[in-house]
Amino acid sequence: MADPYKTLGVARDATEADIKKAYRKLAKELHPDRNKDNPKASEKFSQVTNAYDLLNDKDKRARFDRGEIDGDGNPASPFGFGGGGGGRPQPGGFRSEGYEGGAGGPDMSDIFEGLFG
Repeated sequence: MADPYKTLGVARDATEADIKKAYRKLAKELHPDRNKDNPKASEKFSQVTNAYDLLNDKDKRARFDRGEIDGDGNPASPFGFGGGGGGRPQPGGFRSEGYEGGAGGPDMSDIFEGLFG
């Protein structure tokens, strides 16, 4: 799932009232009964409802904000988002030839945008 804040169109520091207001507006627009001829509206309605369910639960919202769960409420990997070793073992020890961090590395916002849309 995409970032639930983006799905509802609210800021990360949105109040409960802001989140509820955004959800009600989108749910009213996208409700399947109002969009019988638009199957994409039903899909979007489901995404909006899932985003609201996550952000409306204080515990889940806090866990999402800390990166402990993803936008679907699934536990996040304890070591970040997948990936692999990237290096090759060398005689006499281990030497990584992959990304070593620091300046000039990938922009995290680009990575998250790629993962969550």
